[in-house]
Amino acid sequence: MLKVEHIGIAVRELSQSVPLFEKLLNTPCYKTEAVESEQVATAFFRTGDTKIELLESSSPEGVIARFIEKKGEGIHHIAFEVADIEAEMKRLVNEGFVLLSEKPKPGADNKLVCFLHPKNTNGVLIELCMERKDQ
Repeated sequence: MLKVEHIGIAVRELSQSVPLFEKLLNTPCYKTEAVESEQVATAFFRTGDTKIELLESSSPEGVIARFIEKKGEGIHHIAFEVADIEAEMKRLVNEGFVLLSEKPKPGADNKLVCFLHPKNTNGVLIELCMERKDQ
């Protein structure tokens, strides 16, 4: 794990949350993107070396909608940048962690991603991410 790449925050509406975080962080949102496979719309901010990703569900049945229904808006996950996502996934499985997918999936911001089950990480959803090389 190289560094904290971003912190994901679940929000009900990007239209309200983007202006709020622009004021809070004193920086503009630099990118919005829909990730249809995950049923989310995202908005990104950069502050220092860290990014903040706001996540709005694009479906009432989506993971983010279900998260907000259970826990309310707030921190959804912490993402760590890795040099080789497949090697890191293998290492973590060998250490006893449970992955939520067997292979990395395309994510927002030109990343390949994989999530670890929070039951093995003290209730924190951890995302591994690596820059996609095919783009």
